[in-house]
Amino acid sequence: MNDVNMDFILNGKGQGSLANYIMTNGRLDSGRLRPFIGSDGRSYISQYKGGDPTKPESYIVSPIQTNATLRRDEWKQLDEAIQPIARERLGGIQDLIDKNLVFNLGNAMGTTVLEYHDVNDSMEAVMTMDGVTRSPGDRPDFGTHYLPLPIIHVDYEINARVLAASRSLGNPLDTTSVEHATRRVAEKLEDLLFTSTSYTYGGGTIYGYLNAPNRNEVTLGTAWSSDTAANILADVFNMKQASIDAKHYGPWALYIPTAYEVTLDKDYDSTTPGTTIRDRIMKISGIDSIKTIDRLTAANVLLVEMNSSTVRLVRGMGIQNVEWSTEGGMVTKYKVMTIQVPQVRADQEGNSGIVHLS
Repeated sequence: MNDVNMDFILNGKGQGSLANYIMTNGRLDSGRLRPFIGSDGRSYISQYKGGDPTKPESYIVSPIQTNATLRRDEWKQLDEAIQPIARERLGGIQDLIDKNLVFNLGNAMGTTVLEYHDVNDSMEAVMTMDGVTRSPGDRPDFGTHYLPLPIIHVDYEINARVLAASRSLGNPLDTTSVEHATRRVAEKLEDLLFTSTSYTYGGGTIYGYLNAPNRNEVTLGTAWSSDTAANILADVFNMKQASIDAKHYGPWALYIPTAYEVTLDKDYDSTTPGTTIRDRIMKISGIDSIKTIDRLTAANVLLVEMNSSTVRLVRGMGIQNVEWSTEGGMVTKYKVMTIQVPQVRADQEGNSGIVHLS
C-alpha cells in the first residue's frame, strides 16, 4: 500500500502498466476503466460527452461485453471516500486550486509532456516630438521548455468475499483501502512541491519549491523554534524583499514546517499580550496566509507568490478511482490515480517568485 507509482512515456516507450496501456491502445479512457453493474445485471460504462459534469445528461451510458465487478452505488462510495482525504492532505496543492492557479489539459491521457514557452524582456518605449523616429524594433525571444506529465497511482484490492458480504447484509462498502491509497497519492503530490524530489523525463524536469533552480535563497541564522520574535519577523522581511528584488510583488503565502507551528502561536512580546508572532507576520502587507506543511522538513521556510507566473498546477485528471485487470483479465484490481503536477516557473532572466529561507 505504501508504493506510489509514477508511469511515463519516453521516446516512444511506456514505463509502467498504465503507460504501456496507453502505448498499446493509443489513449487511456478513464470512463472505460470504471465499468459498473446495472440494475438488469449487465455491465455498462459511463463516458463524459461534454457540458456540465454534474448533470447526468452530460454522459453517455453504453453496455459492454466484459464483466464489471462493482455497482454504480459502490463506485460512488469509493469516490466519496477519496474527497475528504484529498482535501486533508493537499495543503500546497489545494492552495493552487483555491487561487485558480491551474492549467487544465484537454486530453491529459494523450499528453505525456507539456511544451510551454517563456519570453525575454524585449522592446523599449521612446519619446519623440514628431512620432516619426522609429523605436528599436527588437522582437520577443521565446524559449521552449518541457514538463513531464506522469500518471501517479496506487493499487489496492477489494476482497470478493467482503464485497459479497456487504451486498447481502446491506452494509456500506469498506473504504479503508481506497482511503489509504488516496492518502499516498496526495502525499506524493505534496512531495513534488515541498521536498527536493524531482523527476526528469522527455527533456523536462518537475521541480518543487525547495529545488527550483531559480528560487531566491535567503540564509536562516537561527532556527525559528529557538529564535526571538523580532528575528523571525526580520527573516520574513528579508524574504519579502528578495521577492520584490526579483520583480515579484505578491500576494504571498508563507509555508512553515511543523516544527515552527507552536512557535508562531507564542506572544510576540510582553507589551502586546494576545498578539502572537503569527498575528504580527499577517500584518505585513501582501502576505495572505501562513500554512503549516507536514511534508516540509525543519529549518525550511518558503514565501511563494501566488501568481501563475510563479507556479501553477498542470492538471489533466483529478484524483479518482479506476478498475484495472491483470493476468489476462483473471484478476481485477483497483487504482487511485491522478494526472497533475506542479509547474514552478521563472522568466528568461531567472526571476522567480519563490523565496527559500534555510
